[in-house]
Amino acid sequence: MDLESVLNYDEVKNEIMEKLVKLRDEPIREECPLIYHLDVAAMYPNIILTNRLQPPSIVTDEVCTACDFNRPDKTCLRKLEWVWRGEIFMAKKSDYYHLKKQIESELFDGTDNQLSKSFLDLPKLEQQSRLKDRLKKYSQKVYRRVLDKPVTELREAGICMRENPFYVDTVRSFRDRRYEYKGLNKVWKGKLSEAKAGGNPMKIQEAQDMVVLYDSLQLAHKCILNSFYGYVMRKGARWYSMEMAGVVTYTGAKIIQNARLLVEKIGKPLELDTDGIWCALPGSFPENFTFKTNDLKKKLTISYPCVMLNVDVARNNTNDQYQTLVNPVNKTYTIHSECSIEFEVDGPYKAMIIPASKEEGILIKKRYAVFNDDGTLAELKGFEIKRRGELKLIKVFQAELFDKFLNGSTLEECYSAVAVVANRWLDLLDSQGKDIADSELLDYISESSTMSKSLADYGEQKSCAVTTARRLADFLGDAMVKDKGLHCQYIVACEPR
Repeated sequence: MDLESVLNYDEVKNEIMEKLVKLRDEPIREECPLIYHLDVAAMYPNIILTNRLQPPSIVTDEVCTACDFNRPDKTCLRKLEWVWRGEIFMAKKSDYYHLKKQIESELFDGTDNQLSKSFLDLPKLEQQSRLKDRLKKYSQKVYRRVLDKPVTELREAGICMRENPFYVDTVRSFRDRRYEYKGLNKVWKGKLSEAKAGGNPMKIQEAQDMVVLYDSLQLAHKCILNSFYGYVMRKGARWYSMEMAGVVTYTGAKIIQNARLLVEKIGKPLELDTDGIWCALPGSFPENFTFKTNDLKKKLTISYPCVMLNVDVARNNTNDQYQTLVNPVNKTYTIHSECSIEFEVDGPYKAMIIPASKEEGILIKKRYAVFNDDGTLAELKGFEIKRRGELKLIKVFQAELFDKFLNGSTLEECYSAVAVVANRWLDLLDSQGKDIADSELLDYISESSTMSKSLADYGEQKSCAVTTARRLADFLGDAMVKDKGLHCQYIVACEPR
């Protein structure tokens, strides 16, 4: 949107500044916080696109020296940091060369009754394997341990901004197509609301089908899009590049770390994820603002916490060296700035329940429950209620307990409401289920698991589901448990003794 077409820019700016100045002058205050989830949209793909990252673009000084575009004032090389972690043998460099010289003078038995071969005549992979085994034995014997402590190094990778962008273009096309499907999904959700208001069953069914279709398509494209990063991490991949993978993850980590530093100056970070941050901001912090334009029908609503983080990302992660080929014959390029890494905002939410750690200094990660203002559960992560194969007792307990955290206006009232449910379930455990029917008790303490393969395919493997299937076979016969997909329901008990 053009700034000149905005009618109330100064008004919005002054309102934001007024709220920020009040927060600065009165930092100690008691008010209901705003719980937000700020996450980067398609983080890894957008880091790849912003920095023009692809395996062939990772170049060394030798490659740059031989390049036709190598000039003292070149702008086609972008340096980015990444972290290398590895383990090294206890043996020193001199020990390695001594062992290598020793093993090269030895003979080794060949396969398939062949004559003995010298070390240098063996295949390259076998040479590496035998030398590695010798190095392990030497380190164990001399230094009493094989590997030294893990080493972490901050390295720098050179990215060529003029490499043929086949990989980058593929990522961009998948990302743009996913955005297209997300837009169509939003359009059909609007049509579904209109159809429900009109009460036409044919139109309602059509809209529901299209919503499901476009949601499925955007999810499929999301899975493929995220696999572009995973592909370069796979050692068997055609374009394997540890440097590129390291740059992507290190850049993503720095974005979230910078977001946390900014949030800590204003509010409190609650939970950090790979691509997002949950935070609690003061209730009087600037929230949503709407810009009015010359076109009365066109308005722009912004979320200030989201804009604040996006400005921080743009300052630290904009690529001012992005080059695009204009003339393939003369090899001329245009240079422009690129930054498609942007935060998205969800919230504010009414409450976020995060369990406390059992040990001091150890945090529980990815385990929380988030509630909307109307009391409905917005997001649930890490709890047994979502997992398959967990005790029904725990699932029912958690299902009853979570919404009780919303009761009461003080912490004491909230804990009292939670304690009522907890005490009832503790009484059930203490009485060993005497007050409920046997069928209900067995349902509570049973677990279930579905076997993905047939029983014969598991061989000698041991698990609760496999043991259950084998005991069922003893009762019912092997024919009843021979097919895959067998659903086993069982009780883990100490009886009979």
